[in-house]
Amino acid sequence: METLKETEKTKLGRARNLAVFDREMLYQVFDEALLINIGFAMDGQPFVLPTLGWRVGNKLYTHGNMKGRMMEYLINGAPCCVTATLIDGMVLGRSAFNHSTNYRSAMVFGSMKLVDDPAEKEEVLRLFVEHIAPGRAEQARPPSVGELKATAVLSIEIEEASVKVRKGPPNTKECDRNRDVWAGEMVMRQVVGPMVADELVPEGMVVPDYSAAWGERWES
Repeated sequence: METLKETEKTKLGRARNLAVFDREMLYQVFDEALLINIGFAMDGQPFVLPTLGWRVGNKLYTHGNMKGRMMEYLINGAPCCVTATLIDGMVLGRSAFNHSTNYRSAMVFGSMKLVDDPAEKEEVLRLFVEHIAPGRAEQARPPSVGELKATAVLSIEIEEASVKVRKGPPNTKECDRNRDVWAGEMVMRQVVGPMVADELVPEGMVVPDYSAAWGERWES
């Protein structure tokens, strides 16, 4: 797997020991996160908007209303920054100052492009549904012509990017080594909760289970 190249934008100023140049780790972060944050400046005002995102190959995709303010702005090629973060645990130190977080985070710089090819648009939207719940795309009604027309799908190449990973126990200062207090990591994991049917589901219908795929992602 190709390593990530360091640039002026992606170079870490602090905690350089947390930098990871493994592209596979970057993919892993975005594949697990689902929720991404897109940062951009419009008319001098910074915005950071959370939205759903998914990866296909070396591209990140997102979607929204074609007439949405963010979509209209990003479609024109405005520079942006896309991030995602996974919390793996809270690190409890022997001093308040040495508490920290174990996490994996990824950041991508570039510009969004409108997916205007109808076949590609339908396919990446299908893959989005499959990413959320494998097998779902075959069960649900596909988007209508009107729904596709009203939806903007944007992509960004994962080229200029950085990854940070913090793992392990807390840092302990010499003066705190003999302090009588528990220290370590409070591990945190995402889980899939029970499936809750809406009022239109017929009684007795088999409940699909999409938790296995997500469990494999989170345990990898």
